[in-house]
Amino acid sequence: MEFLSVKKPFVVSTYLLLAVYAFLFFFSTTVEGHANVPAVLAFGDSILDTGNNNYLPTITKSNFPPYGIDLPGRVPTGRFGDGRVFSDLIAEGLGVKGMLPPYLDPHLQDSELPTGVCFASAGSGLDDITARVQSIQTVTDQLYRFKEYISRLRNVAGEQKANYIISKAVFLISSGNNDLGITYYGLHLRPLFGIDAYTSQLVTLASKLVK
Repeated sequence: MEFLSVKKPFVVSTYLLLAVYAFLFFFSTTVEGHANVPAVLAFGDSILDTGNNNYLPTITKSNFPPYGIDLPGRVPTGRFGDGRVFSDLIAEGLGVKGMLPPYLDPHLQDSELPTGVCFASAGSGLDDITARVQSIQTVTDQLYRFKEYISRLRNVAGEQKANYIISKAVFLISSGNNDLGITYYGLHLRPLFGIDAYTSQLVTLASKLVK
């Protein structure tokens, strides 16, 4: 059948990328017990974004119906889903809190900082160009916000406790699929790369992100 005809290099590269991210996820969420997890910090794309794009000048938003129909009051919050997203569920599953707030929310309370926030921006990728064409946060932007968060956390909790929270927090990362779907295949913004070369570049960027 025609739709099953896929070039082998694409399959190999794609599965390599997925394997890397499966490893990153399980590595980042390996904890001894729920009591050891004071906070959850999320980076990446729409799988984890809890509403950061609401506060950015982009059309990549989900703050309108039918999004949020399973949330209390059926109110869309900027999450790309009917209700809570993966980062919310992980935070709840670890006994941290039921909803992970978006860091860009101007009304974010200091009391939320010790238990974690979300830096993810729906539509972003490992390749910064993926985010820039949509006027959303790049991974580089998210890391800058993370440094800003650490400073705020130290002001709220004190340096010693803040360092403890960061060292014991669970870091969630979901990124890479938009680079292929939007930048490479959708808008053809990387014409000089073959698919193998581009996915290899994404793996390199993923390694740098973790470091």
